[in-house]
Amino acid sequence: MAYTLGTGPDSGPTVSPQHCITRVELSVCCGNLLDRDVTSKSDPFCVLFNEVDSSWVEIGRTETAVNNLNPVFGVKFKVDYHFEEVQKLKFALFDEDKCSSQLYEHDFLGEYICTLGVIVSNKKLHRPLTLANSKPAGKGTITDFFGKSDPYLEFHKQGDDGKWMLVHRTEVIKNTLDPVWKPFTVPLISLCNGDVDRSIKVLCYDYDNDGGHDFIGEFQTTVNKMSEAQNSLEIEFECINPKKQKKKKSYRNSGIIILKSCKVGIDFTASNGNPREASSLHFINPLGSNEYLSAILAVGQIIQDYDTDKMFPALGFGAQLPPDWKVSHEFAINFDPTNPFCQGVEGIAQAYSVCLPHIRFYGPTNFSPIITHVARFATQALQQETAAQYFTLLIITDGVISDMDETRHAIVQAAKLPMSIIIIGVGNADFAAMEFLDGDSSVLRSYTGEEAVRDIVQFVPFRDFRNAPKETLAKSVLAELPQQVTQYFKQRNLSPSNTASE
Repeated sequence: MAYTLGTGPDSGPTVSPQHCITRVELSVCCGNLLDRDVTSKSDPFCVLFNEVDSSWVEIGRTETAVNNLNPVFGVKFKVDYHFEEVQKLKFALFDEDKCSSQLYEHDFLGEYICTLGVIVSNKKLHRPLTLANSKPAGKGTITDFFGKSDPYLEFHKQGDDGKWMLVHRTEVIKNTLDPVWKPFTVPLISLCNGDVDRSIKVLCYDYDNDGGHDFIGEFQTTVNKMSEAQNSLEIEFECINPKKQKKKKSYRNSGIIILKSCKVGIDFTASNGNPREASSLHFINPLGSNEYLSAILAVGQIIQDYDTDKMFPALGFGAQLPPDWKVSHEFAINFDPTNPFCQGVEGIAQAYSVCLPHIRFYGPTNFSPIITHVARFATQALQQETAAQYFTLLIITDGVISDMDETRHAIVQAAKLPMSIIIIGVGNADFAAMEFLDGDSSVLRSYTGEEAVRDIVQFVPFRDFRNAPKETLAKSVLAELPQQVTQYFKQRNLSPSNTASE
C-alpha cells in the first residue's frame, strides 16, 4: 500500500515555511447501528470532536438520517490537517429524539477515537463503534473516508477603475489536492490590456455542486513574472487566504508526503555517561523519562501514523554488547539481530529502557554504519515506478562524532536515494558538527569533493525545547521533511500511487 498525502494551496505554516498544513474533507458512513427506537429504527447523526488541551471540542455535525441503521451521511467534515502534530478525533453517533442541540437530549449510539494522521494514511478506515464503557456498541461500525478538493482557478485582470474582471476560468479537477490543469490560451489584450506589468489576480476555489464554492486562496502576479516559467524552470506562487492570514503569518503550497518506514538510531557511546548516574544523558529519572525517551516519543508519535504495521527497526551504536563485549556500531536494541523491529513508538521506548542495564557504553561514535544500513533499504526502492516508498532515519545523539569524513560521504550518497535523516542532539555539547551536516547554510560535500544533490539532513538541539510542549519539538524536527520528500520524487518525475487498501 502506498501512503500518500497531497497538499493543496489552502496551506499555512505555523513554525516554518516548510510546514505542511492543508484542509482535508472527511466523509462518514455507518453500519448496523443500535436501534434505540421502539416503533421504528434509529434516526442517527454524527458529531465530530477534536481534542484541545485534554478536552473534546465539537467541530461539526452531519445531517440526521431518518429511520436508518446504515446511514451514508452527505455532510462532510472539513478539518485542517497538520502533518507534524498528533490530532485526536472522536466520531460520536446519536439517535435524534428531540429538536434540541444539546447532545444529552439524544440517545448515544457509539463512538470511535483515532488520529487524523491514521485516517489520512489509510484513506479509508473501517472500525467498530464502542460505548462509553469501552464495550462494543452491538455490531455497529463506522467508516471514514479521506476526501480531497475539486479545485479550479480564476484569472482576473484589474481595470482602470481598480475593479477586478474575470478573464478565464479553468476546468474543475475532481478529487485531488495535486491538480494539473490543461493548457489554455488567452489573448494578451484580454489578460492584461497588453500591459505585461499590469496586476493579474488568480483565485483558487474548491468546487461544490450546490454552487457554494469554497474559497481556498489567491495570489497576484503579472505576465512579466509568469513568463519566467520556461525552459523547465518552474515558478511558484504562494496562495493566500486573507482571512487566515490575519491568524497566521503566511501560506504556501506544500506537496506530497509519503512515509513508509522509520529507522531509529540511538547513541550509546561513552560520552553519554553512566546511565545509572543522574549526570548521564541516558539516566531515566523518577518520572521514567530522559531526553532520549522524550525525543523518541515526540517524533515517533507523529510519524508512526504513516507506517502500515507500526513495526519499526530500532538500532543502537557505540556500545559493548554481551556476551563477548565487542563494540558494535549497528545493533538491535531488542538484542534480536534477525528481527530488530519494535511494535510502535512505545515498543521502541520499552526496548531502549530494557537494554540499558545490559550494555556498556563505549565508542567511538560512528554515524556512517547506521546511515549506510538504512541506505541499503532505500537503494532497493530505486526501482519503484510510483512515489510509494521513502525512508526516514532518526538519530538521537550527544553531538560527539568520530567518523565525520565517512559520515559526510554516506550522506552525500544517501541524498541520491529516497531517504531523509533527522538528528536530535541531546545534552549541552557543542553541536557544530551536527549543524555542518544539516547543510542549511552551505552544500554538504563528501571528502571526495562530491556535492549532495539535495539537503536530506535536519538537525535540532533538544535543549532548545526542554521547557516547551513536546509537539513543538516534533514541529521543528519534521519541518523540512515534506519538502525533502516532494523534491526527491519531483526530480524523478514519480507520482503517488492512486491505489489503497483497507
